[in-house]
Amino acid sequence: MNDKNAYDRKKKHRNLVYMISVAIIVIITVIAGSFPTVFGTHAQQVYDYIANHFGWLFLVIIFILDIFLIALAVSRYGRFKLGNDNEAPEFSMMSWIGMLFSAGLGVGIVFWGVAEPLTHYLHSPFPGKTPDESAESARVAMGYTFFHWGISQWSIFAIAGLTVAYFQFRKKRNGLISTAMEPVFGESYKRPYRNVIDILAIIATVMGIATSIGLGIMQISGGLHHVFNVPNNNITKISITILMVAIFLTSAVTGLNRGVKWLSNVNIGLGAILLIFIFGDFKFILESYTLAVGDYLRHFVEYSLRISPYTGDNGWIQQWTVFYWAWVISWSPFIGGFVARVSRGRTIREFVIGVLIIPPLISFTWIAGFGGTAVKIALTSNDNIANIVDKDYTVALFELLSKFPIADITSALAIALIFIFIITSADSTTHIVAGMATGGIANPKIKHKIVWGILIGAISVAMTIAGGLTSLQTASVVTGLPFSLILLLMIFSLMRALRREPTEHFKMTYIDDDKDYSIPLEERERKNPTHNDHHSVEQANVKDDKPNHKNESNHSKNKDD
Repeated sequence: MNDKNAYDRKKKHRNLVYMISVAIIVIITVIAGSFPTVFGTHAQQVYDYIANHFGWLFLVIIFILDIFLIALAVSRYGRFKLGNDNEAPEFSMMSWIGMLFSAGLGVGIVFWGVAEPLTHYLHSPFPGKTPDESAESARVAMGYTFFHWGISQWSIFAIAGLTVAYFQFRKKRNGLISTAMEPVFGESYKRPYRNVIDILAIIATVMGIATSIGLGIMQISGGLHHVFNVPNNNITKISITILMVAIFLTSAVTGLNRGVKWLSNVNIGLGAILLIFIFGDFKFILESYTLAVGDYLRHFVEYSLRISPYTGDNGWIQQWTVFYWAWVISWSPFIGGFVARVSRGRTIREFVIGVLIIPPLISFTWIAGFGGTAVKIALTSNDNIANIVDKDYTVALFELLSKFPIADITSALAIALIFIFIITSADSTTHIVAGMATGGIANPKIKHKIVWGILIGAISVAMTIAGGLTSLQTASVVTGLPFSLILLLMIFSLMRALRREPTEHFKMTYIDDDKDYSIPLEERERKNPTHNDHHSVEQANVKDDKPNHKNESNHSKNKDD
């Protein structure tokens, strides 16, 4: 009877999370699609308010994540594995690096890789201090773009992925964010609070991927118009979205997941081909790469905490850095989940170093190749490329490619690159969100994938049509703000759990109490039915369950040794 009651309660709360999440997404989609002008206007107001009042919070939290992860990697806790102590990595070192390589490329870097450095060159990040359209602003532009796509961005993905991987692979729990919060709120904190966290994670992930897909849709539509004179209107954007949704839902329904994985590998090849085409001045690209890395490292703390409370002139930071951090935070459950899945069996030290170094280096290569070349053209060739891009970010990559031979062919390759990135990202996100909405299961049912796939496509195109870049930025900031606090709590959650790890193998001290965060809530409820609906069952678990479980775990570990 207790087992049945526990199952019924679990199913009830799972359905609640699912229905509320779906309802929120549907409501936003309907409003954005029905009242695009009004939605766009209010989106701008909301974005301005949050960025103005809470921009400092984004900066502080991300800087704390940077410091924490670096300290964790070099500490004694870096030796623990994301899995059993004797578990080998699921993927070889080369395969793992390859997958992190693919994670470093995506719709975002393709969209902003040319547009951002050109915009910073044209409008200096330090107005009044660094003159616009100068060699100085070109240098600052590359260094600041590296900062936005460097360690800070990937520390957000890393903390989300590390926390999920630790509890899922080492503690054998589900992959829900609410489960990872148990060390903070208590092993048996109430289900309504868990539901709120899980709903927030789902909404944040959907809004994050909607922003990325929306950017991709805008860039494809802009590229088709810029190169092939296809009308850049809502019909084109809707057509692109329908084709995208049809392809990745076909993959989900028919099980052609290998095809999508193959496409992701093809994309790396397409990106490399495009880089080869624009690598005219290889010496300049290497020199700009080297200089930008040096500027990035030298100004890391300054850029991380840059704010102007005395003059109140924070418009540039709010438009760029705050947007980036909010966008990445909202998308962190997806990318974090991906790097977690491919990192099973790695040590914490390997995970942190790999995630904080490999993807940023790939991003830097793309920015130096494409963005650096575009800045050089604008600086030395008396070309109008910067002004063209300033008017429309979506044509940045295509305008650059037009300066090189066979521009039509390379532009077609670029459109294919962006489209495949959208498909692979949407396919993976649909799988992850469907799993999050159904209790953290690894393989959600096809019908749930279809529901979330349609919703993701619908909200992406609705917000793109309603307010363009502004609406997409607002979606990221609104969902990123509350989820940034969840990321901060992940630090405390992870450390509380790590300090209770059995440490015989490492000769380390640890907290010897009755918590190890490896027992599912349903098991606690089943053993303590009278406590379910009134208060925490933590004390009952201390007496009845946890010592035995821990002794069994220690006994097993000693036996292995």
